[in-house]
This record gives sequence, C-alpha cells and structure tokens, in this order.
Amino acid sequence: MSNTDPTAKLGKYFIWFAWIIVLGLLIFIFQTVLDQQENPNSNPDFSLNAQGKAEVVLQQNRQGHYVTSGTINEIPVVFLLDTGATQVSIPAQVADQLSLTTTGQGIANTANGQVKIYHTRIDQLSIGNIYLYNVRAHINPGMKSNEILLGMSALKQLEFSQTGKKLILRERN
Repeated sequence: MSNTDPTAKLGKYFIWFAWIIVLGLLIFIFQTVLDQQENPNSNPDFSLNAQGKAEVVLQQNRQGHYVTSGTINEIPVVFLLDTGATQVSIPAQVADQLSLTTTGQGIANTANGQVKIYHTRIDQLSIGNIYLYNVRAHINPGMKSNEILLGMSALKQLEFSQTGKKLILRERN
C-alpha cells in the first residue's frame, strides 16, 4: 500500500491547520490574561462616596504596582502611579501622540541619573470619574515604555489611601 493516497495527505494538512488554529487561540487567550495581570485596572472601579466626591478603587498588579487606564486630553493612556515622582512624566513618543506642547526644558533627577526633560501642561487628566485640570508635567525622551508616571503634581490634588492590595483615590474638597 502506498502513501500517495490524496485523502491521507489532505487529512495531514487539516490536522496541521487545526493545530495552528488551536495554538493561535491559546496565544490570544493567554495574552489577554497576561495583559489583565499587568493592568488589572483597564476599566477602574469608580463611584461617588457618601460626600458626593468621585472615588476610584485600584487593584495592585502582580508586581505590586498600581497601573491604570485613564485619559490625557480625552486620549486613552496608561498610568503607573509613582509617589516618588515630583511631576507627571510622559515618554516622548506618547507626548507626540498626545500633541503636547513644550514650555521650556530642564534637568530631572531620576532613578537612572539626570536626564534632560521638556516642561508641559496637561489640560485634562482623568482616571475613572476623577478629572484633574491644568496639571504640570514633563516629557522625558529617555523613557522607553508607553506608561506615563503619574507623579505628585497630579496625586497631590487627590486623597489616597491603601488598604491591602487596593488603593482608593478620592477627589479633594
């Protein structure tokens, strides 16, 4: 009996094709799970508290950081909350997408040493139902990720408290 049977050959191709589809689906499913672990706050929980103030509850990611989706000037971005950063720090490639204008330059001391930065202002920044206006920020050409460091120039306008692996952000009075 010979192996030249065309249906057997076609069957092998279908088996390979099925395995490729299964692997593609597994990659898609597991990538979604990994993305959720990196940013568990892609749709942050928000509400109004008893005093009528906006409140957002963030979950820690698996590295113990608070990463959340939000907007700058109504354009979706991803923030990494950083109480050690004096200002909101925006990677240059993200600032270009946001069409931010610079108002001067300076030097910032970072964990990686001194870097040249460009000053800017954010007209509107939001996380959930919290909106901040006219926020000081800088553009950092040395940052390689697309995450924006949400520093104290924004966070000082909020009340925040941590309970376990949750961080609660609240509008100030």
